[in-house]
Amino acid sequence: MTKSIEMTGPNPAPTRRVALGLLGASVLGAGLASGSAFARDDEKVLTEALVLRDPEIPVIGNANGDITIVEYYDYNCPYCRKIAPEIRQVVQDDGKVRLVLKDWPILGEVSKIAARMALAAKYQDKFVEAHDALIGVSSRLTEPRIRELLAGAGINIDRLNGDLTAKAKEIDAILARNSAQAEAFEFRGTPSFIVGKFRVPGILTMAQFEQVIADARKAKASN
Repeated sequence: MTKSIEMTGPNPAPTRRVALGLLGASVLGAGLASGSAFARDDEKVLTEALVLRDPEIPVIGNANGDITIVEYYDYNCPYCRKIAPEIRQVVQDDGKVRLVLKDWPILGEVSKIAARMALAAKYQDKFVEAHDALIGVSSRLTEPRIRELLAGAGINIDRLNGDLTAKAKEIDAILARNSAQAEAFEFRGTPSFIVGKFRVPGILTMAQFEQVIADARKAKASN
C-alpha cells in the first residue's frame, strides 16, 4: 500500500439513495473501469478471501451464512457504539448473515490499545465478550477503564497480558490488514461496511441494512 488517507473520525450517515448508489459502483472483484475498489497494489489487499473470510477474525452470527457484513470500527467512535446493537439485531433477525468485526483504530492511541486487547481476548475464546464490553460503553475509553471492562466481562487479564506479548506479531498483522483494506476502499472514517460485495461508507438504519442485504443477495444470485 502506498496510498495515505487522512482519517478524521466518525463517518456521517449517508442517505439511503447515496449509500446504495455507492454500493453499485463498488463491487468486489469488478474491473477498475466500473469503480471497483481494486486498483494497483490494492489487488493484494482486497481479495475476497481476506476481506470477507480472514481466518484470524472471529465470525458472529451464522458462520455458514450466505451474506457477509464486514464492519470497520473504532471502540472510541460514538457512531460505532450507537449502531452496534442495531447491526446485531439485523444479523439475529435475518439468521443467514455472517458478521465480521474488523478493528480499525483511527481515533488515537487508546483506540489502538483497545483494539489490541480485544483481539488478544480471542486467544481465550472471549473476543465477543471483549468486543461487547468495549463497544457498549457511553464514555470515552482510557486504558484503566478498558482493563476494568474486560475483567468485568470475564476476561482473564493475566492471560490477556501474556497473549498481548506472545501474539503481538499476529495482532499487529491483523490491524495492518484491516487498515490497509479500509484505506484501499477509500473509507474516510468509522463505522464503514462491506455488505456482500458492496461498500457502505457510513451508517444505515436497520431497515436500510435489511434492504442492502437483500440487494446483496440479488447481486449474488445474478452472478
